[in-house]
Amino acid sequence: MNDDHHVILRVISKMLIPVIVMFAFYTQFHGDFGPGGGFQAGIIFAVGVILYALVFGVPSAMRAVPPVFTRALAAIGVLLYSGVGYWALLQGGNFLEYQALFHEPPGEHKGQHIGILLIELGVLFAVSGAMLTIFYAFAGRVAEIRDKDW
Repeated sequence: MNDDHHVILRVISKMLIPVIVMFAFYTQFHGDFGPGGGFQAGIIFAVGVILYALVFGVPSAMRAVPPVFTRALAAIGVLLYSGVGYWALLQGGNFLEYQALFHEPPGEHKGQHIGILLIELGVLFAVSGAMLTIFYAFAGRVAEIRDKDW
């Protein structure tokens, strides 16, 4: 198939995908101060990669962001989230009690800021990794069905 008629789509998506990824990071780090956070940022980041896959092809996207990386990203996200909780437990607090992370007095908020940042990063990694893994699984299944001789 001749891809000349997709030139505008490819050019626009090349300009749009970096903006989508930057907006995902804005959503991630703005989540402490307003609406947003790890879940929304993870979905937005995955949408950027999925748009790349839809425009340039799934094999090209799998070379740019390999499936092994997406599965590892999801696992790292879960480990980061749970690791912060267990870190608080080991410091003598409750699971995800941020003040216990650095043995802070009640008026201090350093542990809360660091704890929330780490938790939200864990959610970002887990959600984006899981969404891309699911997309790759479905995309691979569709390719198998399409390639069969009926």
